[in-house]
Amino acid sequence: MSLTSILVQLDTSSRSTARLRFAMRLARQYGAHLTGALTSFTPDPRTFYVMAGYSEYFQEHRKLRHERQSALEQVFHAELEDAGVAGRWAGNIDYPNDDITHLARCADLVIAGQEDPDDPESFIADHFPEALVMSAGRPVLFHPYAREFATFSENVMVAWDGSRESVRAVHDALPLLRRAKRTTIVTVEELHDAARGDRIPGADIALVLARHDVKADVVRLEHIENTARGGLLLSQASELGADLIVMGAYGHSRWQELVMGGVTRSMFQSMTVPVLMSH
Repeated sequence: MSLTSILVQLDTSSRSTARLRFAMRLARQYGAHLTGALTSFTPDPRTFYVMAGYSEYFQEHRKLRHERQSALEQVFHAELEDAGVAGRWAGNIDYPNDDITHLARCADLVIAGQEDPDDPESFIADHFPEALVMSAGRPVLFHPYAREFATFSENVMVAWDGSRESVRAVHDALPLLRRAKRTTIVTVEELHDAARGDRIPGADIALVLARHDVKADVVRLEHIENTARGGLLLSQASELGADLIVMGAYGHSRWQELVMGGVTRSMFQSMTVPVLMSH
């Protein structure tokens, strides 16, 4: 199992170029083909024609965004050439929640951005990150907007709870885990877990990883009452100095919206390092 095809989701936000360079570095490391998919939120022009002056604003905004998109495409091709990476430009995606999913299903790994509340250009569509990870059928690696990362997947934290989603995430992450210098499996123990006796949570998947030549330590956290598990995991990642979190994504569809699990939702909002999610 390896990474032979990577899809990177790009947009006109301030962090898009950093995400592209991150994806390019990963593609070169694994000898993978890289596809760049440009996504952006395009408002319905009819909403601007209701008030006087807004049609001119819409036309000006569309022109500016087109210029940014053209510049990003040029940067993509220049970075491909400089890195010696094979790839293609998929162009602009008109309906991101649907169209990028089809592209994602032909990739071994999808790299996407975290929505930045201070940068409107990072907003792609309602529930875009959730829809992508829930529908792609492929692992999605979310690249935070907060900062640059000197290392990646050298020190990996696996958030493990034994669920189907966790199993999928661990196996999807194997190409990364095999190259990691350190892997730590972290479980959060609930009060009712005491009935499981002397079995160490996480030890079973650590044995599975060992058969894949991945040596992993196991850390068990006690769930503190009134403390979100997402916060506990992020604090543990910081304490470990992790540069990647691997976890299952939990959620289900409800009429006209996606309902995500608490830990998944916390990661979307507060991730401080790249997070690989699988559903």
